[in-house]
Amino acid sequence: MHTGDALLKECEALLYAEADCLDRADLDSWMALYTPDGTYWMPAAPDQEDPLNHISHFYDDRVMMEIRRRNFVHPRAPSKDHAVRCSHLIGNIQLAATDTNAGICTVRSNFHAMLFYRDEKRIYGGRYEHRLQHTEAGLRILHKRVDLIDCDAAHKSLVIYL
Repeated sequence: MHTGDALLKECEALLYAEADCLDRADLDSWMALYTPDGTYWMPAAPDQEDPLNHISHFYDDRVMMEIRRRNFVHPRAPSKDHAVRCSHLIGNIQLAATDTNAGICTVRSNFHAMLFYRDEKRIYGGRYEHRLQHTEAGLRILHKRVDLIDCDAAHKSLVIYL
């Protein structure tokens, strides 16, 4: 595992690759960025401590990610009736912690995402926390947490992952 600047650059490259997959709604390539036991969590309350004892917008493991992916690309899915266009901006990427023995690091960043779907523009913003793991295939996402600025507000159904 790299250390310092080299590790941060590798982490940045993975976060940018993930954003690109989501912008293009390429969920197959996006899922390939996750470890087989990877999870994706969006809390429904500020400072929520865990996804199991509290309500979340979602807490997806690999099986749920696959179900959402299949539903999104299914020929009769409502999402096929309208194009999904999205743009993610990621900034302030910081290495928060590293465990060189386990090959795991934690990266925090800020994001803005604009989604255009069904003639409606939606804007999301918040903070990401990615726990990344070095694998034989390279750096992969072990866990992603998305803390929306307005996580406790009412939201329409999310068409694509943020």
